[in-house]
Formats: sequence, structure tokens, C-alpha cells
Amino acid sequence: MEDESHPKTLYVGNLSRDVTENLILQLFTQIGPCKSCKMITELGNVGFSILQHTSNDPYCFVEFYEHRDAAAALAAMNGRKILGKEVKVNWATTPSSQKKDTSNHFHVFVGDLSPEITTDDIRAAFAPFGKISDARVVKDMTTGKSKGYGFVSFYNKLDAENAIVHMGGQWLGGRQIRTNWATRKPPAPKNTQDTSPKQLRYEDVVNQSSPQNCTVYCGGIQSGLSDHLMRQTFSPFGQIMEIRVFPEKGYSFIRFSSHESAAHAIVSVNGTTIEGHIVKCYWGKESPDMAKTVQPVTEQVDYGQWGHWNQMYGNPQQYGQYVTNGWQVPSYGMYGQTWNQQGFGVEQSQSPAWVGGFGTQPSQAQPGPVMNQANFGMAGYQTQ
Repeated sequence: MEDESHPKTLYVGNLSRDVTENLILQLFTQIGPCKSCKMITELGNVGFSILQHTSNDPYCFVEFYEHRDAAAALAAMNGRKILGKEVKVNWATTPSSQKKDTSNHFHVFVGDLSPEITTDDIRAAFAPFGKISDARVVKDMTTGKSKGYGFVSFYNKLDAENAIVHMGGQWLGGRQIRTNWATRKPPAPKNTQDTSPKQLRYEDVVNQSSPQNCTVYCGGIQSGLSDHLMRQTFSPFGQIMEIRVFPEKGYSFIRFSSHESAAHAIVSVNGTTIEGHIVKCYWGKESPDMAKTVQPVTEQVDYGQWGHWNQMYGNPQQYGQYVTNGWQVPSYGMYGQTWNQQGFGVEQSQSPAWVGGFGTQPSQAQPGPVMNQANFGMAGYQTQ
């Protein structure tokens, strides 16, 4: 059975009737070694989905030994002319992957993942507890990097319960992971306005505060907040000069040696899960000695939703419907002036600015609404 996360088989359609299997192999093996080529001249059950293939033109399936070669062939050959006809190349999809629906399975949330942890890693770590129907590390839509959490689905409820009990606090890739039930997200309220969240971009964040501001606010950690935890979380982004934690309030301030390091930290950590809680990160309030004039920031920048799934799993009934342990993902807003956004307030301190540029005391984060990720309805590399 082909690994759905690393497919190796391509659909090649809109072929001339003069095209043969040997010709296809000659062309595609120039990109990488091919395992086989199956030419189809009439509709039939060949074990792969042809989806939008509605013409009577022949088509074929080309299987490579390596996923990277198949991906290169897809990029190089789609739209190329073979014997006068512009061919269509796409991933072949097995019928089983199209029908995959894990909405009735038992979903485990896995948090505090190291950046290098992959889907294969969490699948292997949880495999001893029972048969897994699906596993996913959630990735940032823009960068493709892990957002620090994922999900594992089991067919059996007892297997999922055992995994939660025994894997919580275990070390995986240098971090102690957190486990809990993934709870179904309530339906999104009907709204005629476009409320689709936007993905945080470094270019936007770095310009939202003056170059002298090197302080990051991190809030929403209702338990387990410590200096060590913050240092462990933020040290990959640059030299940390000072950390102030307020466990009773659930937030902290991290001052970096450079504005750029702080911006990278905001983009990377905002919306990730720490100690089982989805956190907010944005700029700390600038003190007078940072910049003579600081304009209020009123623009709201929402961060990207977490449901970024591999296109091989196009079923909208999957993890786009789940959030972590009932926590709803809050939207991102700039910190620095008194405002109230999605129920998350920040009060401007009346006392003199703290040493190190820490200036205001935000109240505890309240969860904001979550918008569902695009469903990726394409049932895994469908043909065009």
C-alpha cells in the first residue's frame, strides 16, 4: 500500500492515442527511475481514482521508486506537449484515501511538540497503544513549519485513553509532550461578513513596532508558567536579555537582544500550544526611552488557523472540526494601547514603566472564536 503522505504514483492524462507506455517511460525516467507505467485506453477499475477524467482519451499511471522523483516529474511535465497534445499530470489517488473519514474515531491532542517532530514521528510514538487511523502534525500554512501540536486518531476508545494516560509528559524530540482529548469544535456562527483569519507574516509584524522594541508579550498560559518554560520556548529565536513571568496572571514578557529576533518569536510562537494552552504573542508596550513617539496600533491581524492538512486528506469531516481540549484559538491583536478585542482586554498600567521596557499589565486571556480552516476539498491530488 502506497504511503499517502509520500505518494509516488502520478496520473498522466489528455494523451494522444499514439502515445505508448514505452514513450512515457522514456520521458519520465529522465527525471527519476520509474517502477512501472500502466496505460489505460478505456474506463475501468485500475485501483486509482481518475476523478475528473471524463474524455475518451487514453491516460496512464506512472509509479516512481521515490516520492521526490514523482514530485519533480509532476512539476516538470504538467502542461508539457507530448505528440502535439498538452498533457495533464497530477497525483493519483487511491479510492481508499478519498473515502477516508475519521470523524467517528477517537482523537488525541498532542501538544508541546519540538519543531523537528514529524507526522511519522508521532505515529511511531503512539503506535504501541493500538491501531491508528490517522496522525497529523499541524503545520503553518505559509511556512510549512510545525505549529507545535498535532493529533492522533485511534479506532478504539480504550487505545486512545491509554495513549493519553501513558504518553502525557513523555519526552519526544527534546520536549515533554502534552496529551488530551481533542474536543469537537462548536459550529461556526453564521455571518455574512468575511471573518477568515489571516496568517501572521514576519514582514507585517516586524513593522508593527519601532526598531527599539525588543519585548514580546506571551499570554494565555493558565498553568505551568515558569521562567524555564519561557526560556525553553523562546531561546531558539535569539539571545534573551530578560524574562518576567506572572504565573497568577498567565502571561510573561520576554526581552530579546534585537527587534528582529522578537518579531520572529511572535510569528513562530503565536497560536501554538504551551502547557496545553493556545497562546497569544505580540509586542510588549514600548517605554518612553525606546522611542519618543509611538503611534497606537489599531490594525487587527488574525493569525492562520491550525487546520492545515495534507491535501491527501480532503474529507472536511476530519480534524478541521477539532480544537484542543475545548480551547478556542484566539485572534491576534497588537498590544500597546487600551483596547478590547474578542473579549481579550489589555489594561494600560498607570504606574511608571518597568525596568527593561515592560510596560503594561494585560488581563488574563479569554478564548476567542475559531474559524474553520479551508476544507481542502480536493480528495488528494485529484486530476484536472
